[in-house]
Amino acid sequence: MMQSLNFRSSTNVWGYFSVSANGGLHEYADSQFGHIFAYGSSREQARQSMVVALKEISIRGDFRTTVEYLVRLLEMPDFRSNAFTTAWLDRLISAHLTAERPDTELAVICGAATMAQNESVQLLDAFKKAMDRGQAPNKELLKTAFLIEFIYEGMRYKFIASRTGPTGWILYINGAKVAVDVRPLSDGGILVLMDGKSHACYTSAEVGATRLLVDERTCLLEEEVDPTQLRSPSPGKLVRFLVDSGDHVKCGEAYAEIEVMKMYMQLTTSEDGVVQFVKQPGAALGAGEVIGVLTLDDPSLVKHAKPFEGQLAACGPPQAYGTKTHQLLRRSLVLLTNALDGYDSPQPAAQLLQQISELLQRPELPFLEFNEVLSALHSRLPPQLTTALQAELAKAHEYSSGFPATELLAIVNSFIGEMSPSEAITLTATLQPINQVLGSYKHGLAAHERQTFTALLQRYYDAEAVFAKCANEEEGFFALREKHRTQPELIIDAMVSHAGVAAKNKIVLAMLDVIRPVNTQSGTLDAAYEEVLKGLAELSGRATAKVALKAREVLLQCQVPSLEERQRQMEHILRSSVSETVYGSGEEYRTPRYDAIKDLIVTNYYVFDVLQSFLHHENPYVRLAALEVYVRRAYHMYNLVDFDYSTEEDAPFMVHWRFILQDDSSGMFAGQVGANTSVSDLKRIMSVSDMDFAVDNDADPEQYLRQGAMAAFDTFERMEEHFERLCGLISGNTEASSRSESPALGMRPLGRFAPMSALTGDTKRGAASSRSPRYSHVLNVALQVPQDDPFDDDIWSERLQQFAASHAVDLRDNGIRRLTFVLQRAGQHPGTFTFRENTDYAEDMTIRHIEPGLAYQLELPRLANFDIRPCFSDNRQLHIYHGVSKQNAADSRFFVRVLVRPGRLSTAVATVDYLVSETDRLLNDILDALEILSAEYPNSDCNHLFISFLPIFNLDASQFEPAYRGFLERHGKRLFRLRVTAAEIRFLVQTGSDNDMPTPFRFCIFNKSGFVPKLENYVEQRDDNGEWVFRSLDSPPGSYNNMLVATPHQPKEWLQPRRYKAHIMGTTYVYDFPDLFQQAVSVQWARVAKLGGGSVSAPAQLVEAHELVWDDATQMLVESDRDAGRNTCGMVAWVLTMYTPESPAGRRIVVIANDITFKIGSFGVDEDVLFYRATQYARQHGLPRVYLSANSGARIGLADEIRELFRPCWRDDADPEQGFEYLYLNEDDYAKLEAREDGQVRSVITEPVTMPSGEVRHRLLTIVGSTDGLGVENLRGSGMIAGETSRAYNDIFTVTLVTCRSVGIGAYLVRLGQRSIQNEGQPIILTGAPALNKVLGREVYTSNLQLGGTQVMYKNGVSHLTAENDFSGICKIVRWLSFVPAVRDAALLPVAPAMQNDPVNRPIAYEPPSGPSDPRLFLAGADTESGWLSGFFDRGSFVETLGGWARTVVTGRARLGGIPMGVIAVESRTVENIIPADPANPTSEEQVLQEAGTVWYPNSAYKTAQAIADFNNGEQLPLMIFANWRGFSGGQRDMYFEVLKYGAYIVDALTKYKQPVFVYIIPNGELRGGAWVVVDPTINPEMMEMYADSKSRGGVLEPEGIVEIKFRKPQMLACMERIDPQVRELRQTLSNPDLSPAQKSEIKQQLETRERLLLPVYTQIAVQFADLHDRAGRMAAKGVIRREVQWATAREYFYYRLKRRLLEEALRRRISTVVSTVTRDEQQQLLREWFANEENDDAFEDDKVVAAWLEQKTDRVEELFDAWKAKVEAENMVQHVSSASDDALLAALQSLSPERREQLLSSLQ
Repeated sequence: MMQSLNFRSSTNVWGYFSVSANGGLHEYADSQFGHIFAYGSSREQARQSMVVALKEISIRGDFRTTVEYLVRLLEMPDFRSNAFTTAWLDRLISAHLTAERPDTELAVICGAATMAQNESVQLLDAFKKAMDRGQAPNKELLKTAFLIEFIYEGMRYKFIASRTGPTGWILYINGAKVAVDVRPLSDGGILVLMDGKSHACYTSAEVGATRLLVDERTCLLEEEVDPTQLRSPSPGKLVRFLVDSGDHVKCGEAYAEIEVMKMYMQLTTSEDGVVQFVKQPGAALGAGEVIGVLTLDDPSLVKHAKPFEGQLAACGPPQAYGTKTHQLLRRSLVLLTNALDGYDSPQPAAQLLQQISELLQRPELPFLEFNEVLSALHSRLPPQLTTALQAELAKAHEYSSGFPATELLAIVNSFIGEMSPSEAITLTATLQPINQVLGSYKHGLAAHERQTFTALLQRYYDAEAVFAKCANEEEGFFALREKHRTQPELIIDAMVSHAGVAAKNKIVLAMLDVIRPVNTQSGTLDAAYEEVLKGLAELSGRATAKVALKAREVLLQCQVPSLEERQRQMEHILRSSVSETVYGSGEEYRTPRYDAIKDLIVTNYYVFDVLQSFLHHENPYVRLAALEVYVRRAYHMYNLVDFDYSTEEDAPFMVHWRFILQDDSSGMFAGQVGANTSVSDLKRIMSVSDMDFAVDNDADPEQYLRQGAMAAFDTFERMEEHFERLCGLISGNTEASSRSESPALGMRPLGRFAPMSALTGDTKRGAASSRSPRYSHVLNVALQVPQDDPFDDDIWSERLQQFAASHAVDLRDNGIRRLTFVLQRAGQHPGTFTFRENTDYAEDMTIRHIEPGLAYQLELPRLANFDIRPCFSDNRQLHIYHGVSKQNAADSRFFVRVLVRPGRLSTAVATVDYLVSETDRLLNDILDALEILSAEYPNSDCNHLFISFLPIFNLDASQFEPAYRGFLERHGKRLFRLRVTAAEIRFLVQTGSDNDMPTPFRFCIFNKSGFVPKLENYVEQRDDNGEWVFRSLDSPPGSYNNMLVATPHQPKEWLQPRRYKAHIMGTTYVYDFPDLFQQAVSVQWARVAKLGGGSVSAPAQLVEAHELVWDDATQMLVESDRDAGRNTCGMVAWVLTMYTPESPAGRRIVVIANDITFKIGSFGVDEDVLFYRATQYARQHGLPRVYLSANSGARIGLADEIRELFRPCWRDDADPEQGFEYLYLNEDDYAKLEAREDGQVRSVITEPVTMPSGEVRHRLLTIVGSTDGLGVENLRGSGMIAGETSRAYNDIFTVTLVTCRSVGIGAYLVRLGQRSIQNEGQPIILTGAPALNKVLGREVYTSNLQLGGTQVMYKNGVSHLTAENDFSGICKIVRWLSFVPAVRDAALLPVAPAMQNDPVNRPIAYEPPSGPSDPRLFLAGADTESGWLSGFFDRGSFVETLGGWARTVVTGRARLGGIPMGVIAVESRTVENIIPADPANPTSEEQVLQEAGTVWYPNSAYKTAQAIADFNNGEQLPLMIFANWRGFSGGQRDMYFEVLKYGAYIVDALTKYKQPVFVYIIPNGELRGGAWVVVDPTINPEMMEMYADSKSRGGVLEPEGIVEIKFRKPQMLACMERIDPQVRELRQTLSNPDLSPAQKSEIKQQLETRERLLLPVYTQIAVQFADLHDRAGRMAAKGVIRREVQWATAREYFYYRLKRRLLEEALRRRISTVVSTVTRDEQQQLLREWFANEENDDAFEDDKVVAAWLEQKTDRVEELFDAWKAKVEAENMVQHVSSASDDALLAALQSLSPERREQLLSSLQ
């Protein structure tokens, strides 16, 4: 076949070709199919014309042509000179003359580009096909990088092709790269653009090669094939060889069999040759592993090419882009946009963004863009407009006034306004490109830059927003598919973009660093950025977490003033504090005024980043003010007594202060220091952190006074020069020249604190230090780092440590306990390094970059049990430490500490709202930081948060708990995901006057399980020993109660690693589930209280849990309270007593759970036995059984004791590769087993083998193993528990929660228990996806969720409900249990008062409309614009189950007057039933089936039967069926899918039903045909009753169908004749024999016209007539329904009817136990007689009266029953006695006791 023929005839060249229209050649064409002729004035001219024609001809098809060869022949000198002969041709052939080929580099580059493009297109086509079939395609189909290998001219080329855009590629080889553009051609070719040139390329596949046509020149790109290597295609086991080693095999002949996942696969050869095997049967094979070598019959088939190791010539860009600003910008934006679309970027993102940012700011950019557009439109624009625009541009250039976008727009609009409307429309369309440019620059270059970057950020957000809302990529794909079902190209683009999300994140993070989102004019966040940044911050997916975090950080940064703005503000404040203007003298400087700098001291903003630059300000007084701000802010929590300045000339200004340490637990006002402070009061003021010392009871109080000094130095040398002078401020050798005018502590009112000297009358400074032998003073040094210094922390730490060590003697002489250096360099955060005397002035790494004056508030001593390392973040308010337990290196966690300053808040406004909002903000910041750090430390667990509020609050502390509970709702999921298990919030509360001591409160939240938070409140107080301890405010007391405040955080408890392991697998640790049940019961009480208007209160104790443990002594399961985690197998069972609203006295359930942390939750013998016994326990006691499934299927194992001992018997000891014959144990090892197993080896079965050397070997025949649980015994146990679960479903209530994966037998247990709740993200599977992929030999399934996730199991009815997490699942179980009797056969009456929250006698407000509607609305009620419309059942009681499967039927449970009922209703709307495609079958497609409402299909019939069985088995619920079915779907497909079988299942289920069943045909509903048959009361007449509303219908067929059969047209015409006089008259006239033919014809025509006119009306009459046969009145008259019930009053009627039936059935069962043969009618007559004895017999038909009698007069009913029972027993006895023999009577008398016998004889006398 020919695909393309392109030939142009000319005056000198013409030709003809024998080709059909479809491309086929003539059937007789052999070596030629056309001819070309050339003509010229000379032979040379003709030859030239022929060469040109051959070069221009293009022929592509399934065959090759000689065009290129002919061109070369025609251009050879011999041909030109006409000196060629046939011998000449023979010589060329023998010399292997070939056609002209393309340039080698051109060929390999085009070859690599076309092969990469073809492979990419094939993958995208496969993706699209899978998408069209409804399959979730493999993400490998979206890759943008390809490995391209081929051989050309004996050289092997290996390219990496990276796609940079829809058409762009970069080819990498040997470190070089070539950029190309590849574009498809309409004729199937590919246009390759490289180095500014284009090349048309066509490829065709050949055996072992690809033929490439480049610019009409052909080359062959070969594949490297080595058929001599026989390799395994997949992992498996070599079973056997089908030929012997050394045999000759043919191509395609099978030579071996391998086993892959229980399947046998044959391996075949690809060429002829002799085979030699290197593996032995039984060997385990890996994918691609060599099995043997094939010696080829034709060795030439093996081609080994030399790798290309050179460099390709440098190439320019694929096409010219220009070098002007706008052209460079356009190219850069294309590259960046492509990168954001998921393609690879040829340039680093940071470089590209920097280039774009710089180009966007160039002033010539708008001019160039505008001129480019204007030039393109010049010829289409009016000359006057062009002239005006150019004039305005010239004016702007002349005055350099910037781009005049506004003026140009005004010119355009003015010109358009002067034109006619039609011309204006045309010109507006023409000017659209100009208007677009002008609009983008209307607000200047900065606005255009914002538009550009916001568009890029929005592009990222649009691509990732869908995936951020989905749990996984598969869910995201289906969300996209639903959104863009008719636009598959958008889906592919979005998936390609998301596949490159990691690279996109780097680009966006770099972009967020480049952009300037703050408006320079307003100083606030620019509105253009705000929306997109908020969108990015809300992205919740893990893939976009870093971008969301960065966006939040940018938003947060924009909420505070910029660094420049804060610098200006601070400089103004500092200058104003030290300067004053004096008239006539100008500006004078002085020491700082406290009132002027107070705002800087108390602000809640971080100031040290700005303050650092002023510590080295050129003005020494500004520097002095900065020093005071630094000190007062750092020592905010201390009592500052004195503050002095040293302002000597020719020396740096310094500050000196004296202070008293605050008590750590008492906060700001722990010890008030004033004139009346006693010595004993002062003695209690002591440090608990870096200045801890012992208190001497006899010491002078002034010895507790500490000193500090600080100075700022511009260079290291200047610091060395004046360091001794700084130390002298402490010793008193350097005098301070002035005293601060500020109060001792700026936060306090004046006069609140007095100087320390007021206590003793001594005003001399330094007295305390001269007497104190302690190292108790501090030095702070601010040092400026040179700008060219790398500012490496470790280098500076070592340098400063050397400096401190060199001055250690001076430091100790001056009592310096701590030396702190604050290093500052412009543009960076200050670095803080602290050196302590107790470590010989070595650095304290734990508080690096933390001012030690604040460090003790971080409670770092509580981290003593951990080796901690600080983790630094951009948010300096957060102090994060990574700790590793000193006892257990695996215990890794984060400790986050935050101090919250008072800011500008006063006591009056410091409310709970402030605490909550501030804590909320901090929590977001903390969690953002942990997101990043968790990636660096992935195994961190039990992370701890501590937030300390420094201000004092004057309010009631009891308000905090309800406010802080909201944290868990807002942040609970994220806290748990980041493994934060504890948080403490500390604040000071002052409830009295300002002179009262504030009280430290601590609010603690613990949440180890993730779902059961424990909230504890404490106050910090002194105990009897004077120690500060926690006092719990809760009842019962919390876990910290009476513990010291300084108690270190404890390492993990021994259960925590198991808990963490379970959480990592996505489930709750097994021993935490009882707590979840308690929390769920609490939620149930809250829900019921809300429905009841808050009148219900929960008991104090909600759940009691006792573990079921096997007692060997009694051989029974006993209830135990053993500690958690003491289980000896991977199965745990409990008996829980739950005090629920429906059972306030308590109800018991049995809970069985897998321990996923014990041997990955697998089922061994011990697990099976405990499961079996616990289930039997539940059945014996009639208790509901709950199974929490988290397992890995049946356990597999090997005999470890044999694995350590066995040996192989080699075929050749010298060559183990030859394989082995058997496994054995030698004598010594066998003896070890004998000794280990008490002289009798039971773990193996062997036979002795005596070797020629005399060695005795014990050949292994069978390995039994010394322990259970290695193999088949586990399968036997699985069968045992499967059978027991099946029996339990029929006996008691069973429900399963799939909390983690459920595999194999675990999956079967889920189904055998029938009722199941499946957590999202947890699969129910038989075999895992990786194993199936191995069997299939390719990556088919991406995860186990594809096989058994909720999108499968909830849609097919295996799972009844789905849950978001374990707690949600447990809540649903507890609510489900509320509908179930407490024990088997327990009465549903009386109903607990808490459940009676909806009046029974209210009318039903919502009536089912005629036509399609949601049945849930008439069941549960509906919210409408006019308010709430009540439904049939109690409000808020309906719970739907099986909602994802067979949606034409609605099933669930609800309450009627508090009585639980099963519910089945009918969906009247058409629904879609989507059957997903199977990824394992490439040809399968997604099927979307439309299922009409009110019709039973196979799935909905099965669902109905399943629901009836669930209600009956275990739940024992009365059933309400709201009937509205037209029948069964009986088409071929539905018949094939067994609709008949499932319809019969409904009958089977109803036949076995043991509770009252009410079938009620709803208003505007109908019940017809087979649908009536399967719910007719005669199926189970003892239990079933049928009712109908007056608006309902019932019959065999619908009226229209009946009319078609029983009231056809003849009957309608007869009816018409009977009723219509005109028709009757015409018929009578027509029957007159005297009429002429013309008259008859006329009358007949009149009759037909009349009949035709009336026939539609009579059709309606016939339908109405038929419909009257289907009314409820006829149903009642025929006795097929019990009675007609109106919908509005149906609720009340069925309540009393149900109540009566339940009470009667309970009494009937008791009657049957006395006389099993009594009939239903006899029971009814007996009940009637009893009722008649007490009440009016006529009232027996009144359900309300009878129900009241049975319920209220239970004692009287009991008396009547006992009397009847005694009568029956007497009659039975008389009957037995009368027929008994004398011997029997005598024996009966003798069996009585003497007293009883004497009494009987006396009575007879």
